Amino acid sequence: MEDEEMERKVQQYLHRKGFRLTELALQEERNRLSTTSLSDVSLSRPDNDPARYYDGYNKLRTWAYNSLDQYKHELLRVLYPAFIHCFMDLVSEGHTLEARQFFLKFREDHELMHSRDLQKLEGTLSPLHLEEMDLARSLRQNKFRIKLCEKKSSEGGKQGGSLNKKLKKDKLVGPTGKNTKSETSMVSAAPRVKPELTLPATPVEVEQSILEDLRNRAQLNNLALPSVSFYTFLNTHNGLNCSSISNDGSLVVGGFSDSSVKVWDMAKIGQPAKTPSSQGENGSSQGEHLSSTSEGKKPYTLFQGHSGPVYSAAFSPFGDFLLSSSSDSTIRLWSTKLNANLVCYKGHNYPVWDVQFSPVGHYFASASHDRTARIWSMDKIQPLRIMAGHLADVDCVQWHVNCNYIATGSSDKTVRLWDVQTGECIRMFIGHRSMVLSLAMSPDGRYMASGDEDGTIMMWDLSTGRCVSPLAGHNSCVWSLAFSCEGALLASGSADCTVKLWDVASSTKALKMDDTKAGSTNRLRLLKALPTKSTPVYNLRFSRRNLLFASGALSL
Repeated sequence: MEDEEMERKVQQYLHRKGFRLTELALQEERNRLSTTSLSDVSLSRPDNDPARYYDGYNKLRTWAYNSLDQYKHELLRVLYPAFIHCFMDLVSEGHTLEARQFFLKFREDHELMHSRDLQKLEGTLSPLHLEEMDLARSLRQNKFRIKLCEKKSSEGGKQGGSLNKKLKKDKLVGPTGKNTKSETSMVSAAPRVKPELTLPATPVEVEQSILEDLRNRAQLNNLALPSVSFYTFLNTHNGLNCSSISNDGSLVVGGFSDSSVKVWDMAKIGQPAKTPSSQGENGSSQGEHLSSTSEGKKPYTLFQGHSGPVYSAAFSPFGDFLLSSSSDSTIRLWSTKLNANLVCYKGHNYPVWDVQFSPVGHYFASASHDRTARIWSMDKIQPLRIMAGHLADVDCVQWHVNCNYIATGSSDKTVRLWDVQTGECIRMFIGHRSMVLSLAMSPDGRYMASGDEDGTIMMWDLSTGRCVSPLAGHNSCVWSLAFSCEGALLASGSADCTVKLWDVASSTKALKMDDTKAGSTNRLRLLKALPTKSTPVYNLRFSRRNLLFASGALSL
């Protein structure tokens, strides 16, 4: 009786609001269900037939895997709760053999994300086990929460929201000529992006500087290890969230929990302090770079503008610009020459965990808690590309050396490779057991290294998508990775207060010789471990002359 009353109220509401088409559709659906319910009951399986669970889940699985790629990653989330409840229902009804067959048949669908739960449930053989096991009892009593995104415009933002509202309004009007016209105009009004991202021209003086560095580059190998210059932050009181070093090591930046960004000029460290009146052009600019009366005594330049903790900072390839990202969902571009904030980029909906300049500058990529990565241009305030597909936070981002691809590491334990021109995912790398926190690309563009929260480092062949050298590199989070300029060495920095150097050249050479052996893997050889006194390693960078820079905050 309650259902009939509810249907009557819904119909009255639709009639009162003038939703005539929806009212007719609801009435037709009710009539159709009433006429077919008898035949459906007669043709359905008996309630105690265990095959209905297998058939139902298999149909749902087939539908999800055959859906469009842009929806597939979200629809696949529905499979796990359906799988769990089908299995536990079979066990509770006493169909032990069928439950075991069902579990083994579809287990591999969920092995990657839910291996621990599956190992616990594997021993469930009777209804009594379901009552005694805490996990099974929790799964049966509590609801699964699955968040599915609404379909939006590829550029998102207010424009996408307005288009969605317009689309809903047009659907209520009905299939008239006017409606068709409005849909056509809406499609034509959709934002477009240029098919290619053109690379900026490199100034002559910059090319000359690069050539000078190449002439003076140290050749590194397993016998000739790099010199290391380590920058240690003192008295940060756990306020330092990130740090970065310019390509030549002349500038060091730190991002802090109090929303400030501080830049140190290494050439001025140890010099006599200037008086406040001699600061001149280093004073505050446009309200973003704030200086106090005692700033002349400070060894750093203070940048203020964010309204939340700063989680990432990165210098442009030539050190004239600085990017910072924050929990306030924005990215800011600073000039290290003018000591001022130039642009505030808004597009992400949640904190931005990482931001990185492209190898040639001008373009940069960001990674966010909103599960997307975005590509930006310095001269545009809106993103040029949005990379969506990860199932959890995108924690780190890295450019390929040819600027045509970016890699993203996520809390969903995967690494994805994206085509910059199209914004599509072209590779997915699976193998990590915890969230991926750091990435690095080899100079020849063939390999990629990734580090995770458990201390594992994996090196991937980008052409095949397979892991060529898994290794347990550290005892804690791997926060930074860097290849040497010729790609012979890989440096890794970790929260376990060590920098480690790995032999890449010999491993990849052996890999080429074993290409005919399917599934062959090689482990990187550890060349040297460089422990700090008590400083977790936040950032690593090889200069163009193959000097290794590292930074971290002293933790007593």
